[in-house]
Amino acid sequence: MEKKHKIKGLIAAAFANYDQVGNIDLDGIPAMTEHLVRQGLRGIFICGTNGEGPSLSTAERMAVAERYIKAIDGRILSFVHVGHSSIAEAKRLAAHAESIGADYISAVSAFYFKPSSVENLVDAMAAIAAAAPNTPFYYYHIPAVTGLQIDMLHFLALAEQKIPTFHGIKYTAATLHEYQACLQYKEGKYDILFGYDELLLPALAVGATGAIGSTYNYAAPLYLEVIRRFEAGAHEAARNLHFEAVEMVQLLVKYGPIPVQRAIMKKIGLDLGQPRLPLTLLDEDNEQQLMTELEQSKFLDHVALYQ
Repeated sequence: MEKKHKIKGLIAAAFANYDQVGNIDLDGIPAMTEHLVRQGLRGIFICGTNGEGPSLSTAERMAVAERYIKAIDGRILSFVHVGHSSIAEAKRLAAHAESIGADYISAVSAFYFKPSSVENLVDAMAAIAAAAPNTPFYYYHIPAVTGLQIDMLHFLALAEQKIPTFHGIKYTAATLHEYQACLQYKEGKYDILFGYDELLLPALAVGATGAIGSTYNYAAPLYLEVIRRFEAGAHEAARNLHFEAVEMVQLLVKYGPIPVQRAIMKKIGLDLGQPRLPLTLLDEDNEQQLMTELEQSKFLDHVALYQ
């Protein structure tokens, strides 16, 4: 039985860059890429949730993907998210991603007219993947956003039959028992990348080797140290360091994940501009309170230390 190669390490789900009038800031992508390369990341996930892919036009998403692929220049892996509520647009994005040399593509489920069954979902993903027949495909499982709760083991069993390029799952859910079952499916046949940063350590404990997340944009070295300590058997030290990341993530819940993280990126010197509505930035008072709480939690010390 053929096993897919497994990606080891962290992949940052890059944020969208906008200029002062709300247009995509393509010229800011090289600086963002250099920052992410310096963080010690294995790859960049482009136009996903944090990249506000669903809020961008197809032309904008193509332009962003092109600029990232050029800036990455083969140094780390490129994942282009091509999911769309229009399967036709998703296929266009998939074909484009392959044409510009993306290492991988990934697609979330349609989130307006939702698939009615696992079979229906797999058929939709198969149609998207077929538009990039030479590029490995990951399904992007994020039920908290799509509202689509499905049996992922059933999905794996059907996907391997219908999607020749199927490589694995970007698993963004807290159901660690199912995550572990997907990791173990057919003796680890597929690559199951974990997507909840605040549960990285528990995911490592059940077998995760690769992960995609938003906080890796500015705190990857902290998480890489968690991984190093875990692999060295220093489990208490790994738990203590991981909890500092957990305390920070609790603030994302309190103030809003994307506004908080865009504020942190600005704090470290990468101003990403105003996100697209309905997303907004923190107001001045909330941003000041956020920074106070981050300083009290010592998290900013870790971010500053690793720049």
